[in-house]
Amino acid sequence: MAENQEPSLLEKKVAEQIEYYFGDHNLVRDKFLKEQLQLDDGWVPLETMLKFNRLKSLTTEQAVIVEALKKSKTGLLEISEDKTKIRRSPSKPLPEMNDEYKDTLRHKSVYIKGFPLDTSLDDIKDWLSDKGTIENIHMRKGPLKTFKGSIFMVLGTEDAAKQFVARDDVKKFKDNDLIVLMKDDYFTKKQEERKQGRAEAKAKAKTEKEEKQKQAEEEEMKSLEEQKGCLLRFRGVLDQTSREDFHEVFAGHAEIKWIDFTRGAKEGNILFRSNAREALEKAEKAKGGTLQVKEKDVEWEVLEGDAEMETLKKIIEDQQESLNKRRGNRGGHRGGRGRGRGGRSRDRDRGGRDHHPQGKKTKFDSDEEGDGDHQEHASPKKRALEANGKGTEGPAAKQVRTENGS
Repeated sequence: MAENQEPSLLEKKVAEQIEYYFGDHNLVRDKFLKEQLQLDDGWVPLETMLKFNRLKSLTTEQAVIVEALKKSKTGLLEISEDKTKIRRSPSKPLPEMNDEYKDTLRHKSVYIKGFPLDTSLDDIKDWLSDKGTIENIHMRKGPLKTFKGSIFMVLGTEDAAKQFVARDDVKKFKDNDLIVLMKDDYFTKKQEERKQGRAEAKAKAKTEKEEKQKQAEEEEMKSLEEQKGCLLRFRGVLDQTSREDFHEVFAGHAEIKWIDFTRGAKEGNILFRSNAREALEKAEKAKGGTLQVKEKDVEWEVLEGDAEMETLKKIIEDQQESLNKRRGNRGGHRGGRGRGRGGRSRDRDRGGRDHHPQGKKTKFDSDEEGDGDHQEHASPKKRALEANGKGTEGPAAKQVRTENGS
């Protein structure tokens, strides 16, 4: 179809647009146009082609299309004898959309990032017009369907794509610096970034966990320090003794914060809100020097050192466990929440509760598929976009939308 006469700028654009419709990249994906090819041995009326939005925006005259294709040097399309229909040349069969084709397509694809968000497809096409043969341009869009400033671009061969990436004059668009990579390199980079992001998130979570643990330990130690000297251990024959009995012994002498004792046990611990030794001395003095519980002898010991710290740690853990359980049951039955405080023990099962079964331990409470945009057949959601300003506009199957010529 090539002729000696050079095409005008309009004819060049028209030929490029139609050749994109029938080209390898678009035609294998364009359901509408493939259906048209089945109707008349591959021939498509020019009348039908002129309903494609992007082509129609260039010309509405069949004669212009015919003249443009006559001057094209690609040899991709044929014109019917009556000049009313066109078809892809039988000598250039359409490739199969198989794994080999997809692999070839991937290796001749380029990623470019850095375009202003208001850049149009025509702006990019004009910028690329002297930079090689471009089969397809996919303008990438974000969730709101707005251009995100990057494209995928398919060139004629893998070598052409590599040469394009190596060029110095493709690293800038107007005043914007561009990132230009082979598509495979782009995805490799993204995978590395995601992997690094996951590693950083994991490290951050670990650091935060360690900080919280450290803070909890510091708070625990602070709480332990504040309660040092407040623990009193008791031992004896206490079969019929309850927590309420201990409250009565120390009533008026010191305030009890918690009692760790199960009815029938031979020993337990009392946590005062003040110094345990002073509480014991006051109670003994009030009783004449010998402090009994229900007229039974009891051995009293103010805890110190490691024994005191271990017992205090256990108290704090039990209190936190009890608090968590109460929070989990909030909104339900609120009875049984006594903490064994002075004058408030009611034989409950934690911190002053005595209805446990005997011997039970008591706790402290404390890309890129080409569609058509054929205005008479395509729905808004299936409208094809055009690459290189050349995307087919016929209706398409459910495919990934290209950005080439919306």
